Amino acid sequence: MQAINPATEQPLKNYPNHSNEEVTSTIDQAQKAFTEWRNTSYSNRADLMRKAAEVLRTQQKSFAAIMTEEMGKTLKESKAEVEKCAWVCDYYADHAEEFLKDEFIETDASKCYVSHRPLGIVFAIMPWNYPFWQVFRFAAPGLMAGNVAILKHAPNVPGCAEAILSVFEKAGFPKGVFSNLFITNEQASDVIAHRYVKAVTLTGSTRAGKEVAKQAGAVLKKCVLELGGSDPYIILEDADLDLAIETTVASRLKNSGQSCISAKRFIVPESIKEEVEQRLIKEMGSYSFGDPTDENTDLGPLVGEKYRDQLHDQVKRTIEAGAKCILGGEVPDMKGYYYPPTILTNVKKGMPAYEEELFGPVATVITVKDEEEALKVANDTYYGLGGAIFSKDVARAERLAAEKLEAGSCFVNAMVSSDPRLPFGGINESGFGRELSHHGIKEFVNVKTVYVR
Repeated sequence: MQAINPATEQPLKNYPNHSNEEVTSTIDQAQKAFTEWRNTSYSNRADLMRKAAEVLRTQQKSFAAIMTEEMGKTLKESKAEVEKCAWVCDYYADHAEEFLKDEFIETDASKCYVSHRPLGIVFAIMPWNYPFWQVFRFAAPGLMAGNVAILKHAPNVPGCAEAILSVFEKAGFPKGVFSNLFITNEQASDVIAHRYVKAVTLTGSTRAGKEVAKQAGAVLKKCVLELGGSDPYIILEDADLDLAIETTVASRLKNSGQSCISAKRFIVPESIKEEVEQRLIKEMGSYSFGDPTDENTDLGPLVGEKYRDQLHDQVKRTIEAGAKCILGGEVPDMKGYYYPPTILTNVKKGMPAYEEELFGPVATVITVKDEEEALKVANDTYYGLGGAIFSKDVARAERLAAEKLEAGSCFVNAMVSSDPRLPFGGINESGFGRELSHHGIKEFVNVKTVYVR
């Protein structure tokens, strides 16, 4: 496994793959750890999880530097990501016991209740775009529930995988409670099928999710999939445009546009189309891109050359199909895998920017006649991860978000974001299952009925 610094195009440290024998040994060690970890008290687990949060905060700068070096995230975004990981550790340390307490039910029994017992080894296949957050998002609740974890991280962020392992080691978690493997996709298939592995969680592309779901289904393993998204942001005619433009652009350009829940399709009525486009040009054009280690840089590079070239191909094909590029749209002549803030307008059904997920700093403007058509376009997607509606009539926007917008997370006058307190996940080709909140921690437990006559 070897990362390439996307800002300099220079190769970084090389990490050798684990052999099949090492994979088997890691699984055996995890299973042994589980037999003891499952019986530890919530208070003991919470103490260790709070220590993990402390390690994250103490080493925030060094962990952030690894993220920025391996995948190009700006240093300020990397630091914020480390802090968010510490937050989710603290959150589940504080709430796991309450979330998983026994639920007593009145029946004809003398005692009847539902308990929540851990399953065992959870195998996690994680992506590169939020290389720390995605891991802690599953690990904090999973470990607090009494499960143990084995991580297969994206091959271009191996240093992040090792750094995350070091967090749990330094916090004092028993050996085998959290493990890291550098393995191929073929080896990952064998891990999924292993009799000690009880569940699989994946964050990644829809293509990868379908393959993992097929493999997990073949051996009847529970899985949670958080996949791609093409989130619609509807700006209604009565929206506060200052708020709407600032928020939608911030969402679209977060992490250089490499986020499943960023604003991707900007849906606007014809009556405000021209004003929205001019405001978008001004706002998106104000974002600088360059050295991600510079605290003044807004956008770093895309993670790799193939990802940048794929995005540019989608932009070109959309323009060839009749759309208009009103900002950006050209690969800059500079070292690194950079792509400028780009706006495509006059986008219609059938065009790549309408149908596909664009994983980079490209905004797609789709014009509609009215509210009814806006919702029709918003829901006209294979995905269903998130969405947002902007309107000064908050009651109207809330009704549309709650009743009409088809996605796992629907926000009003705000950007879609993940939060330890809220369930997170999608529908359709954005996956299934939920992470975070009390819903997330219950995904990988045995919901057991205990009936006593």
